[in-house]
Amino acid sequence: MNNMNQMMKQVKKMQEQMLKAQETLGTKTVDGSSGGGVVSCTVNGHKKLLSLTIKPEAVDPDDVEMLQDLVLAAVNDALGKAEEMSNEDMNKFTGGVKIPGLF
Repeated sequence: MNNMNQMMKQVKKMQEQMLKAQETLGTKTVDGSSGGGVVSCTVNGHKKLLSLTIKPEAVDPDDVEMLQDLVLAAVNDALGKAEEMSNEDMNKFTGGVKIPGLF
């Protein structure tokens, strides 16, 4: 019985640490860019787009598709980095085991 209580305390502590880590991810940011930096963006650890910057030289009215591609590439770059950051932070608690619905 004592071992079960000890184990439950450890599980509760781990849950609290994981919740704190998830909250902290909201304050961490990563940047993504494309086109040599003509399009850049910032995403937080919750994978929310916080900012998007497009330099004037990226805007060509005759080639809107290029600008769209640059924006997609920059956002996907940042989202990939945010995913890596999230996985690194959460793996500290899960030992690399994916827990469905957790992140």
